[in-house]
Amino acid sequence: MSHIPTDIPQFYLTSPSPCPYLDGREERKVFTHLVGEDAKALNDMLTQGGFRRSQNIAYRPACDSCKACKSIRVDVANFQPSKSHRRVIKKNRDIIPISVGPWSTNEQYSIFRSYLEARHSKGGMANMSVMEYSMMIEESHVDTGVIEYRYRDADSGVTQKSTGKLVGVALTDQMSDGLSMVYSFYDPELATRSLGTLMILDHIDRARHLGVPYLYLGYWVKDSSTMDYKARFRPLEVLGSRGWQSNI
Repeated sequence: MSHIPTDIPQFYLTSPSPCPYLDGREERKVFTHLVGEDAKALNDMLTQGGFRRSQNIAYRPACDSCKACKSIRVDVANFQPSKSHRRVIKKNRDIIPISVGPWSTNEQYSIFRSYLEARHSKGGMANMSVMEYSMMIEESHVDTGVIEYRYRDADSGVTQKSTGKLVGVALTDQMSDGLSMVYSFYDPELATRSLGTLMILDHIDRARHLGVPYLYLGYWVKDSSTMDYKARFRPLEVLGSRGWQSNI
């Protein structure tokens, strides 16, 4: 059972800014700080209530006239990979996931920069420095870690580790009822490998082995093409006015 936070958090509202998902719209966010001994429990409670974590901040959309952003999570126990998912797994048999602590490396940052330049050059992280990247990975009061995805080396079959080239990274929170993929990125030159899909499939498998029921994927926007991939991991649950409901 998750610890219940003892202190009531203070929430704040951001000023309006351009929406990153839907052209011509503005977004606002409500947020609070995740610090102190209650940070992990508060992160659990807020994530289950539709918030997302960024460093030591938990936030969710609070737009005046739009409710397009929907929090979604995968029902791990009932998930079955599709034919397309199985092809992705087969295509990437030469890649191994490795759990490491929440620390940053220059190798990670190099892929992070390439990913942003190729996929999100106008996003809020586009100008993130190596120091800011290190803070994103390492400065946390919650139970978090990094999964690195590397090409296998000669000893991977025995050690389940690798010194091979890094191709993808996922920053992942461990929660009382699941895993939450805080942020993930991959080498954009390997786009045909569908590494984003591979990382989600790997996290579903990790959640299953941990015995937790959900994988939290953040927000899904119906009319945003960049969000389409999230709807392919059914059965999904979406958070609405009546709580978490099955399927989008």
